[in-house]
Amino acid sequence: MKKIVVTGGLGFIGSNLIELLLKKNYRVLNIDKITYSSNFYNTLEFLKSPNYKFIKCDLNNKSKLNEAIFKYKPICIFNLAAETHVDRSIEGPESFIKSNILGVFNLLEIFRKYSKKNKKTRLIHISTDEVYGDILKGRSHEGFPYRPSSPYAASKASSDHLVSSYVRTYKIPAIVTNCSNNYGPKQHPEKLIPKLIYNILNNKSLPIYGNGKNSREWIYVVDHCEALLKVFQKGKIGEFYNIGSNKNLDNLEICESLIKIAKEKIKIGKNVKIKFVKDRPGHDVRYALDSKKILVKLGWKTKVNFIKGLEKTFLWYLRNDRYYKSISKTDIVKRIGKI
Repeated sequence: MKKIVVTGGLGFIGSNLIELLLKKNYRVLNIDKITYSSNFYNTLEFLKSPNYKFIKCDLNNKSKLNEAIFKYKPICIFNLAAETHVDRSIEGPESFIKSNILGVFNLLEIFRKYSKKNKKTRLIHISTDEVYGDILKGRSHEGFPYRPSSPYAASKASSDHLVSSYVRTYKIPAIVTNCSNNYGPKQHPEKLIPKLIYNILNNKSLPIYGNGKNSREWIYVVDHCEALLKVFQKGKIGEFYNIGSNKNLDNLEICESLIKIAKEKIKIGKNVKIKFVKDRPGHDVRYALDSKKILVKLGWKTKVNFIKGLEKTFLWYLRNDRYYKSISKTDIVKRIGKI
């Protein structure tokens, strides 16, 4: 049975990816340093699987990470370990530099040596569409210049460049993916959709930055995970692949769609109303990816309709109220990154 390492596997995308890999009969080692956004609730469904193993390890713990990788001997490492919340990066960028740049550097140094002895292995580095910055018109293809706006986006851009440089200089077998905004089960409620769902379920107002017109491209997390598997199986070494749905919605549209879905499922409280709040510093207006490359070259495309996916997401949080209880309430309700 083939072995795969997923870093950051206690997080949102990582835990969904592990679930998919286990269903595809891979053995998976989850390496996670356990931060505020890590959650063992995300792994309950497969915690007792004989094909799943967990190790607590920071990417900056080079000796422990080195031992884990050389001992496990994976055919692929999916690197999802990262600090990801823009507001937190505005308030305290240092942890983003340590995790997203120095941590990736350590992983690359280890992988450089590991891949020399294991020629068929792959490293898939998962990044974001935010590295491209504001895309006011059209869509950003893989050749677009990087123009990150936040410390978070800048740290991810740096890590992408590091991976690319190691491919060119050291010939490591690595691929970079840049994905649009994910949504779905198991996402930390510091992010827009699960925060709105939390507030709907708890009869609170629904905070929307600025005028609510900031536009994002949204993809259901399982679609993203299937794309990552496709990149591992068929992707070309050294390439970048955009992963998106071609479906853009602004924050106001997201909020209105969620209210409509909620009204069909539950009786919502009188305080559940849209509330416009002071905008995030340096807030990009629009992200939009051109994902033709992965469609043409690898034959991947999204399957989940946005509204259907949003309904699935709402129902998951409705049925998993213990998920919210497993998270610090401060991390759910406190507004950060206002400077």
